[in-house]
Amino acid sequence: MNVDGVEDGGWELDPEDDAQAAVETVGRQLKLWREAAGLRPAEFAAAVGYGENLIYKIERGTRIPRPEYLDKADEVLGAGGKVAAMKKDVEQARYPKKVRDLTRWEAEAVELGAYGSHNLHGLLQTEEYARALFEMRRPAWPQDKVDREVAARVTRRSIFDRTPAPALTFVQEEVTLRRPLGGTMVLRRQLERLLEVGQLRNVEIQVMPTDREDHAGMGGRIQLLKFGDGSVVGHSDGQFGNRRVSHPKEIQVLELRYGIIRAQALTPRESLAFIQKVLGETCL
Repeated sequence: MNVDGVEDGGWELDPEDDAQAAVETVGRQLKLWREAAGLRPAEFAAAVGYGENLIYKIERGTRIPRPEYLDKADEVLGAGGKVAAMKKDVEQARYPKKVRDLTRWEAEAVELGAYGSHNLHGLLQTEEYARALFEMRRPAWPQDKVDREVAARVTRRSIFDRTPAPALTFVQEEVTLRRPLGGTMVLRRQLERLLEVGQLRNVEIQVMPTDREDHAGMGGRIQLLKFGDGSVVGHSDGQFGNRRVSHPKEIQVLELRYGIIRAQALTPRESLAFIQKVLGETCL
């Protein structure tokens, strides 16, 4: 630790994020606890092992405190778990708003269908594969942003543990199984993850071979989320202005395209065998 203390005790918050109010409230509470303990910001920073600048940012509500920061603050302030309990208040704020919205929809969906053309669908990604994707962004993202996006992507995988389990179908281009993003070992572990998830009874993974002469997915990615009340939300890269849609006529177009894509791809059983084959061909 340098003389200014550690600065990775929180995540930057977008000023326009609708979670701003919750983060500001937590910041004010932390300041009140610190002042009640008779500690100046510099003294508190030294006690918790973080930089004084970070203390000011968190108390102003411009930075989201990490769980470990709140745990340490609780210990230093002798709060008996009351400060640590604030982790629930900022749990969702730590993820970008677009991810929070998507996670909420995925948590409510009874069926999800997705076609991916450039990389593996986020729900299928291992943590290290996701990190490799975010770290190769250009212009390069700050490490703080990478960490936040990775954490958000990993938490979405809770959809596989839901009860009752939603029906999940994925169609992936063959190239997404062969491109060694992050390195060969990252790819091997990612392929192993696909084989593991593909064995779940509520999950079907299909591969679209590169040699297909007819392909309904040339317009880009598709995702469809269906809910218990019969409503559907869809998204496609190449149609409807790259926006989420819910109008029946627009959904009908996406469902038609996705259905044809699934029919053109390998069956789920053939696809798992294909993934196993690619794994065997991926040299250590």
